[in-house]
Amino acid sequence: MINIENIINELRKNNIKEEKIQEVEKAYNLAAEIHKNQFRQSGEPYIVHPLSVALNVIKMHVYDTDTICAALLHDTIEDAPYEFTKEDVAELINPTVAELVDGVTKLRRMNFSTETEQNNANTRKIINGLTKDIRIIVIKLADRLHNMETLEFKKPEKQRKIALETMELFVPISYAIGEYRIKSELEDLSLKYIDPIEYIRIKEDKDILAEIEKDYLQEMTYKINELLKQRNIANEILFREKNVWTAYKKIRNGFKIENIYDLFYLKILVNEVDECYQTLCCVHSNNRPINGRFKDYIFNPRTNLYQALHTTVSDSNGKLTKVKIRTYDMDKVAGFGMPALWTMKNGKTLEETQSELNEKCQFAKKLIEIDDTTENNEDFIREIKNELLSDHVYVYTHTGEIKELPSGSTAVDFICQVFPDQLDQVTGILVNGKEMPLYYELKQNDRLQVVTNGKVSKENWIDYAHSETSKLKIKKLFNERHNNQ
Repeated sequence: MINIENIINELRKNNIKEEKIQEVEKAYNLAAEIHKNQFRQSGEPYIVHPLSVALNVIKMHVYDTDTICAALLHDTIEDAPYEFTKEDVAELINPTVAELVDGVTKLRRMNFSTETEQNNANTRKIINGLTKDIRIIVIKLADRLHNMETLEFKKPEKQRKIALETMELFVPISYAIGEYRIKSELEDLSLKYIDPIEYIRIKEDKDILAEIEKDYLQEMTYKINELLKQRNIANEILFREKNVWTAYKKIRNGFKIENIYDLFYLKILVNEVDECYQTLCCVHSNNRPINGRFKDYIFNPRTNLYQALHTTVSDSNGKLTKVKIRTYDMDKVAGFGMPALWTMKNGKTLEETQSELNEKCQFAKKLIEIDDTTENNEDFIREIKNELLSDHVYVYTHTGEIKELPSGSTAVDFICQVFPDQLDQVTGILVNGKEMPLYYELKQNDRLQVVTNGKVSKENWIDYAHSETSKLKIKKLFNERHNNQ
């Protein structure tokens, strides 16, 4: 069974100072005292849960001891058998840990007239933690991961409810901050309870196919490695496979599992950015690249700051293989998300990471905007689900900057996102170089250019907008026009 020594050993392996480790031990002792007579539905002592959450935080490559202390204490305010407050945590550990514990603590039921109101308020608090202190989200994801890993001890109806909530809320949040490993694990753990029969069937089929694919990809690995040796490019080539949930979605869209070409792929890691492009040349010289399936996410990162080169190549028999190429630093961010930015060697400070997230991550920027324009928690949750937690379309500005919008968005929604402060200057839109109506529904990889020549009425723009935030911006423009007349 997990114990505090598992945590301490990991911290010492990563050269954490002894005084910081002592603070973690102090937080553990406090949590153990508060939870000493409590047990989980599995029958295990409750302290196993906060220990597992703290270990999950470390597995996410977060060695910040304030975060680990808060993970150990995350349920103490809510579950203590006596009055235990944020101020107590501040006094006994430190104020930073107290703020983090408060950030992940549910609001009390007595403050709300209905359970729905309480749930909406708690959901808003959780989501807003992303823009206030990313460590709050790290702890919540680590907490949800362990809860999903032990979901078997819940009743079936509760299992399905929690699994659906995980897919609806925590999976999109993990994607938003680039926590791909957590996202992948949560998707598969959820699918086990949402569609258990299909989960088992697809997993078994995928495992059989994996053994077949390994032989082919090992041969391909050998050839690429020989070419990289000739260029003196140190590398690591890894066999990777997508999760069961990815195959499940494709199969529901009509694919047979054996025809999902990118279910298994090669990941190539190198040291420098220049070497990524040299490696790409080696891959393409050995296998024919497929036009339209190359993506440069290094100089044009995804909206969650993910970076890599993606290419799909074909052998002489027409067999397709996907290859991803990135540096080791990019791989760490790809696996563990934005929190990795402040844990990498020569990485950013926590404050710099939070600032970069709020300024560059479109999810965070949109979240701040929705929070500022909605007072009612129910309205906030509805807008978050519609605009941030639903399917998205990715388009580009005419200068190549990627933009993420909810599926169903129109040219007007794009204009409202790109030109929010100059709406009254916009007269039209070019899509892939062609003038299109403002009600045009955006498609994946469209390239858009806003036109500001001539005059056009904005009176019907609000009918063309898909999102409520776009409509609010247009209403604001109309009101300003009316007040200036």
